[in-house]
Amino acid sequence: MPGYFFSNATSTSRMVEAFMVISERDGKKRLKAEVSFTFTMPAEIPDVSLYSAIFLRTLGKHSKIVFFGSSIKMREFQTQIEQWQREKKKIVLARVIQTWGSSPRPVGSVMFISSALEMLGSVSGGCVEGAVVKEAKNSFDAAHGKRLLYGVTDDDAWAVGLTCGGKIQVYIQPWTAEKVFEELHEKLSINEGCVLVTSLAEGISKNTLVDQEGKTFGDKLSSSLIEKSKQAYAMRTHQTVVENDVDYFIHVFPPRSKMIIIGAAHIAADLVALAHEFDFETIVIDPRNTFAKNTAFAVKPDRIVENYPSEVLNDFELDPYTYAVILSHDPKIDDNALEILLKKNVAYIGALGSRKNHEKRMARLLEKGFTAEEIAKIDAPIGIDIQARGAKEIALSIMGAVIKAKNRYQ
Repeated sequence: MPGYFFSNATSTSRMVEAFMVISERDGKKRLKAEVSFTFTMPAEIPDVSLYSAIFLRTLGKHSKIVFFGSSIKMREFQTQIEQWQREKKKIVLARVIQTWGSSPRPVGSVMFISSALEMLGSVSGGCVEGAVVKEAKNSFDAAHGKRLLYGVTDDDAWAVGLTCGGKIQVYIQPWTAEKVFEELHEKLSINEGCVLVTSLAEGISKNTLVDQEGKTFGDKLSSSLIEKSKQAYAMRTHQTVVENDVDYFIHVFPPRSKMIIIGAAHIAADLVALAHEFDFETIVIDPRNTFAKNTAFAVKPDRIVENYPSEVLNDFELDPYTYAVILSHDPKIDDNALEILLKKNVAYIGALGSRKNHEKRMARLLEKGFTAEEIAKIDAPIGIDIQARGAKEIALSIMGAVIKAKNRYQ
C-alpha cells in the first residue's frame, strides 16, 4: 500500500470521521480501496484541514490517533501530555535528529506516543509513524534511547506532498518525570526559550537543559557544549555535534515569536489579526494617543504601549525571535525606533513607505552615524510584492515577508 490521504472529512463536535483513500502513483489507478475510522480531535484544533496525511498500516486496530500532522509547536502539546501523566500512562518521545533528501518533516519535529498507543505530533507526516510506534512499544520501560534510520520511498513522499523520497533519523527515548523534562515543561509554560541537549551514545539516556544564560539542568555538560548550545539558540538551528567521539543532539525550543509594531493604524489592526493566526506575540507601540486608543482591533494585541519607542523598546527582549514592523509613517516615531532596533540582533526589520521616502530615511540615518550595512537590515518598502491594494492586502504582504524571514531557520 503506497499510503493514505484524506479525500473527504466531516467534523461533528470533537469527533472526526475521515474517509481514507489508498492511492497509487501509476498515472492510471488512483483509487484502490476506501475505509473509514474515527479519532478524537483536540478542542483547540477546530479545522480538520490541518491534518495532511494519516498512515495506519502498522499501528494495529486498537491504536488511536490523538493529534497528527499539523505544524503546532511542542509547547501546545503540553495539555495532552499532562492528561496522559494524570492517567498514569507511560510516554515515549520521538524526535527527528537528521534528514537527507526530501524529508517530509524537518529536524526538530517531535512526536509523543503513550502506552495506549496514542500519538501526539509527527516525525514524517505519515511515512514512518507506524514503524516508530512499533519501536516505542519496547521503550516505555527502557532507561536508554535509540536511534532509528528510515528511508522514505518516492511513493510515500508523493502521498504527503513531496516530489521525491529521502532518509530521516529518529531518536526515541522515554519521557520521564526527571528534573530536566519538568524544567523544560516549566519553561515552555512561561514562554521562555531553552535548549535540550541529548547524548546519542548507547546506554542510559542523558539529557541536559540549557537556558539562555547558559545555566544547566540535568546531566553535566562541558563548557564547550554549553557554548555550542547557546550558539544554536541564537542561530535558531537544531544540530548534531560531536564531542569526544560522542554525538549530541542540540534541540532548540524557541519562545513564541514576538512582533513589535510601531504605529497603531488600520494596517496595524489587520497585521495583528494575521500575526495571531501564526502564533506571534504582538506588541503595538505608538505615542499618539488618538491612534493608540481609537484604532479598532478586531483581534486585540497582547500589549498596546503609548510611548515613544526609545522610551520602552529596551524593556523588551530584542532577540533573534523578534520581528519589528515600522508603520507610523512619521519620521519622528519611525526613526526613533530604528535608532534602537538597528543596533539589536533582531530577526527582521521592515518599514512602510515608498522608495523615495526610504532614500530620505537612509540619508537621515547615515547622518546620525549608522553604517550602510546596518541600514541594509531594513526591508523597505516593506513586504512581499503582491501588488497590494488596501490595508488588508498590505498587511498580508508584510506577514509574508515576516514568515519568509522566520522560515530561513529550521
